[in-house]
Order: sequence, then structure tokens, then C-alpha cells
Amino acid sequence: MKLVSNVRCFGGEQRRYEHVAETLNCSMQFSVYLPPHAGKHGPVPAVLWLSGLTCTDENFSSKAGAQRVAAQLGLALIIPDTSPRGDEVPDEDAYDFAKGAGFYVNATQQPWAKHYQMYDYITKELLELVSQELPLSGQFSISGHSMGGHGALIMALREHGRFASVSAFAPIAHPTQCPWGHKAFSGYLGDDREAWREYDAVELLRAGKPCPPLLVDQGSADNFLAEQLNFSVLHDLAEELDLIAEVRMQEGYDHSYYFIASFIEEHLKFHNNYLSN
Repeated sequence: MKLVSNVRCFGGEQRRYEHVAETLNCSMQFSVYLPPHAGKHGPVPAVLWLSGLTCTDENFSSKAGAQRVAAQLGLALIIPDTSPRGDEVPDEDAYDFAKGAGFYVNATQQPWAKHYQMYDYITKELLELVSQELPLSGQFSISGHSMGGHGALIMALREHGRFASVSAFAPIAHPTQCPWGHKAFSGYLGDDREAWREYDAVELLRAGKPCPPLLVDQGSADNFLAEQLNFSVLHDLAEELDLIAEVRMQEGYDHSYYFIASFIEEHLKFHNNYLSN
């Protein structure tokens, strides 16, 4: 890990690191917020944040306003990028596929398979790296927005016991049944629809995967709500399965970081409750 930048923020440190990601076969950057007492009074728990389409690791750190609350609660924030990067990484001229749109899957199709292994990068390589190199307790919760909400949900469901809690803002909850998911999954995973189901939160819940405590917020004025997000399916399934879950519609909010900034404090306090226990 090479420290790229480090600035003071609410008594803690907002850092950016670079490292060679063996899983992705490229160099990657990620952001970390460490609260004021991290390392000084022992290791701290962390919330892993996954961002959405077109984002890098800097969108959340600069727009969400999460550091103030994280500092108060004593939580670290781990914020990876959304796809592999670099001139050697294949790309397409599209906002919803390839660079900036890794969809948190392990690609099996060429030319994507060599680099687009975002699921393993996050759940194995990155979490192991930060656990070794930073003053973290080993306790993690996970959250994300849109494509990152999809990533947070599938990782919490597939990595049983790894995350104390999971939350999401406007997640792509049922990607096998929406245009964004069809494009990404057919490109990265090919035509095998069974392989697609392994990266679909609704399908994983229907298959009986255990879910940690869950919080989801969705804005009613989200312009992607009707076509892409399948909020009502997730809402009804959470009730049907009697999950420890709160799946909420927030009136008048859209898909932007104004929405995230409005509710990030509640989400971090939700995670802190389970990390503290």
C-alpha cells in the first residue's frame, strides 16, 4: 500500500492509497477514513462502502458527508473503486459497462475475465489488505449505492458471517430482471442465466441465503426506480421472509448524493449498533 494523500478531517484522517491488485491485474486506488482514535486507543470496526455506476473511490468521500458521523462513532470507512483501471484494462464507450461499471462480479467472458474480478477483489484481496495494514478490529459492515447497493447486498448474502449488517441506497435489487443487469451480466458472465442468479440479491434471498440485519432506503423521485431498481420486489420479499430488515421509501428523494447525504447518518448509526454488539 502506497499512501497517495492524507488530509485531516473531523479529527481523523481521510487517506487515499494505491496498490497493485493481483486479483485485477492492474494498479488500483482506494480511499479510507480513519476516525480520531484509530490505532491510538486500539483497532476500530469498519464500514465498507461500494459506489455506483461511473463513480470512483472519491465520490463518496467528497459528497456523502459521512466522516463527521464516522468520527463520532469511531468507525473506519473503506471505499474501493468501482472497476479495474489502467490503459491495459479493456473498456467500452458506455457509462454502464466496463470501466466505472464493474458490477462487483467475477467476469468469465473475454476480454473481461483477466481484469474484471471485482467480487474477489473486494471480498478477498482488499479486505485482507486493509485488515493487515490498518488499525482495524476485523469487524465489518457493508453498504452501497445503486450498483454498489447491489454489490453490498450480494456480498452480505454470499459471504455468510463476514458482515455484521448491510445497508443500501437505491440498490439494483433484482439485476437479472432489469436492463442494467442484462447488459452487465451478458457481457461479463455470458448467456448462462444460472450464473447470473449468483449475483442477484432477490434470487439469493429466494434460494435461502441468510441475510444479516438490513436497512434499505429508496427515493420516490428516483428516475431509475421504475425500470432498473425493483424496489417493490425487495420490499415484499423482506416482509415475506420475515427478515430483520427495514426497507423504506423516502418521499421526494432522487438517485443523487443529496439523497445519500440526507440519510447516511442513520445508516452509519444502524451499522454501529451491530458492530458494537
